[in-house]
Amino acid sequence: MMLQTCRQSIRRIIWVTTACLICITAVSIGPQVISAQDDVQFWTCSMHPNIRLPEPGLCPICSMELIPVTTGPEESIEGRRELTLTPYARKLAEIRTSPVERKFVTRQIRMVGRVEYDETRMSYITARVPGRIDRMYVNYTGIFVRKGRPMVSVYSPELLAAREELLQAIQTERKLGKSRIAVVRDTTAATAAAARKKLRLLGLTSGQIDDIIRQPGSSDHITLTAPGSGVVIRMDAREGIYVNTGSRIYTIADLSRVWVRLDAYESDLAWIRKGQTVTFETEARPGESFTGKVDFIDPFLNPKTRTVKVRVNASNPDGFLKPDMFVRASLKATLDATGKTVTEPTDKARPPLVIPAGAPLITGKRAVVYVAVPDRPGTFEGRVIVLGPRAGDYYHVMRGVEEGERVVTHGNFKIDSALQILARPSMMSPEGGVAAAAHDHGTPPPVEKIPPDTVKPVKAPLEFRKQIGSLLDAYMPVSAALTADNANLAVTKLPPLEAALEAVDMHILSGQAHQIWMPMWSALKDSLDQMKAAKDLTGIRNYFLPFSTRLIDTVKTFGFHPPGPVYQIRCPMAFAGKGGSWLQTDRVVRNPYYGKMMPGCGEVVCSFPAEPED
Repeated sequence: MMLQTCRQSIRRIIWVTTACLICITAVSIGPQVISAQDDVQFWTCSMHPNIRLPEPGLCPICSMELIPVTTGPEESIEGRRELTLTPYARKLAEIRTSPVERKFVTRQIRMVGRVEYDETRMSYITARVPGRIDRMYVNYTGIFVRKGRPMVSVYSPELLAAREELLQAIQTERKLGKSRIAVVRDTTAATAAAARKKLRLLGLTSGQIDDIIRQPGSSDHITLTAPGSGVVIRMDAREGIYVNTGSRIYTIADLSRVWVRLDAYESDLAWIRKGQTVTFETEARPGESFTGKVDFIDPFLNPKTRTVKVRVNASNPDGFLKPDMFVRASLKATLDATGKTVTEPTDKARPPLVIPAGAPLITGKRAVVYVAVPDRPGTFEGRVIVLGPRAGDYYHVMRGVEEGERVVTHGNFKIDSALQILARPSMMSPEGGVAAAAHDHGTPPPVEKIPPDTVKPVKAPLEFRKQIGSLLDAYMPVSAALTADNANLAVTKLPPLEAALEAVDMHILSGQAHQIWMPMWSALKDSLDQMKAAKDLTGIRNYFLPFSTRLIDTVKTFGFHPPGPVYQIRCPMAFAGKGGSWLQTDRVVRNPYYGKMMPGCGEVVCSFPAEPED
């Protein structure tokens, strides 16, 4: 981790140094000349852009010569987004450009999943009438059966009664079928047909019904056959048990076609469409690929994994794909000019507008590219563009650039850094000005300045210094809660802090000491009340700053007791670069303004050892 941090720091130093040299050599190699028409806004340091002084001189941090930030009288916003580099500066920045072009680009989406049964190819053998299973022709799972194969023999009094009804109806039809009375003939024929239909509804096939008619006394059992070909995957009955109507006996699955359920990340859904071809492999047959078609995309997202189920129909004639096998799949997708996925690009489809993936500089909500101005060699213009999805080494561009323009693909960071130093619009500073290298906690209330001659040590009684020590003890838990980003805990620590502040007896002091303490106490009380009224962590931190500032002045002026050093620590990046200080009892930095984001940001400014007892 330390090695990685060092590498990042070295890389950042190289970028900043190069950007500074680019600024110096952007227009000419010689000394910088400011024309009378240029308006010098302020003077800044190339290594410390947060330094902004009204006059030239040396940087108060590194003692480098300050450089001017100028704006011409007729310079527009568009002009401020441009940077002109000399050939030497372009070579120094290693500028490389690529054209904006229209072409079909393909992205490969990788997914994982497992093989499942095709639910549309599953069949069941159930008891349509109550009865006793006397024989099961298939007595274990995993066996392959064909459609029409005998599966189970059932003895059912209800089926026997229905068979007898059929036989009686057939016998009556034979006797009265040639009657001269039409009503009798029709009635006997309808009775026989109804008896046949009843047996079919009870699960018998036409062949079984014909066998009953041909051999009336052949058997008193009914044989149930397989409704379709497949593998027996479940048995819910055994020989000798009594089943009721609707009881499931077998479950059969046709494995000649299977489903492959894959997990697709939500960021990849823009590339997936129904009908696309998916290639996948299994652990059981390495090196062999299988294919299938996307048939269904689940309408629901898994909130825990942030994935969506994609169902693929795959042919499995040889039975190599087994249910629950783990698979790794890939899908190649192509976009058209509208950003929609096309299965196969055609001559009528318009290719999308794409740029190399290294061209845009992307912040959370914005993407910026630098475009070479065609009629002005060495001039590059910054533009905000709208990006579509990324496809391999390219980004699909929705708007912002035109076909044929050239965008900077290497050296764009250095151009952007140079614009930041010149206080022009850039990636991190859209409106121009020096971009603050700090985290914005909001706007803290202004801290009323105390005249310098009043912040001087004052001899205070021991009892008063003990009360200041108690105030410090109550202050430290609030700071620790803010460091832990725990607003609720900080709120619970404010009442003890208020009690300690109320316990400070102003009547112990007299004369000048009393006059100095009164405005300090008032400022501390106001800040504490604002912290109590704050609704969130940011609000508490905003008013923790003026409270800490006044408490530091208090310690500087009156001291504290019991003995033990207290350290003043300052973070220069807090509150958009305005900085903020706080007190701790040790040197290990625990930043209450950044919390867990950057707990170690800050440095020890000074220490305040407790004064001995009188």
